[in-house]
Amino acid sequence: MDRRTEIRDFLTTRRARVTPEQAGLKLSPLEGTRRVPGLRREEVALLAGVSVPYYTRLERGDARGATNAVLDAIARALQLDDAERAHLFDLVRAANATAADARTPRHPSRRTLRPELWNMLEAMSGVPAYIRNGRLDLLAGNAFARALFAPVFDSPARPLNSARFTFLDPAAAEFYPDWDAVADQNVATLRAEVGRNPYDKALSDLIGELSTRGDTFRQRWARHEVRRHRAGAKRLNHPLVGQLTINYETMELAADEGLSLIVCGVAPGSRDADALNLLASWNATEATRPAPRT
Repeated sequence: MDRRTEIRDFLTTRRARVTPEQAGLKLSPLEGTRRVPGLRREEVALLAGVSVPYYTRLERGDARGATNAVLDAIARALQLDDAERAHLFDLVRAANATAADARTPRHPSRRTLRPELWNMLEAMSGVPAYIRNGRLDLLAGNAFARALFAPVFDSPARPLNSARFTFLDPAAAEFYPDWDAVADQNVATLRAEVGRNPYDKALSDLIGELSTRGDTFRQRWARHEVRRHRAGAKRLNHPLVGQLTINYETMELAADEGLSLIVCGVAPGSRDADALNLLASWNATEATRPAPRT
């Protein structure tokens, strides 16, 4: 993935979505019809307090000399949220990386989980819990998680990955009643990971695979949406207990850079809780085991 192109496309798509009215700019009634859907480059430069040539150069992907203060000003002008601002900084960092940086990923693309992590998952037998990396590979799950997300863990789409299941396995549309929202979330998560870890070959291969095997991923990828999904709710249509809504919390593992622990739950006393309890009783004897590897 070309770093200059990534910066150009990200800034262009962010600029296109902010109208002059949203930016607080007053337009002359004599201006007539605008040829661009959002802000013009000179308007972004004005709002950010930089010269038009400087912003134009940056939007074309030339990030040489871009300071944190300038990037912050541009982020404010484009009304970027926290995830988008972090992504902009990541893209600029990658564009300005040295050759040595390019040979040293921020965290390994593959790793063996520490025994302590397996023990932790096994101890969390009362809640569905699993571990994934930034490119959405499912690395491990306790018995409860494997039961709750059985269509994902049992998917023939390999290696085991949430985005690969969502876009390549026909069972995903049935398992996720809100498939479009899940698909958008997966793409936005992978977009953010590209900025954080641009030299991960496995990540590049995954994006290439998903892009070449259907338009649904490719169209979403072109939007350059970036979001953080650290907590939320997700509806599932489970093959055994039917529809239920789970809440999830994502926690980064401080001692294992790039890995996250996701813990799921439901509201106590709800129908969702009854369904989850029923699922737990059916799977009480299944031991925690690693995700299948190919």
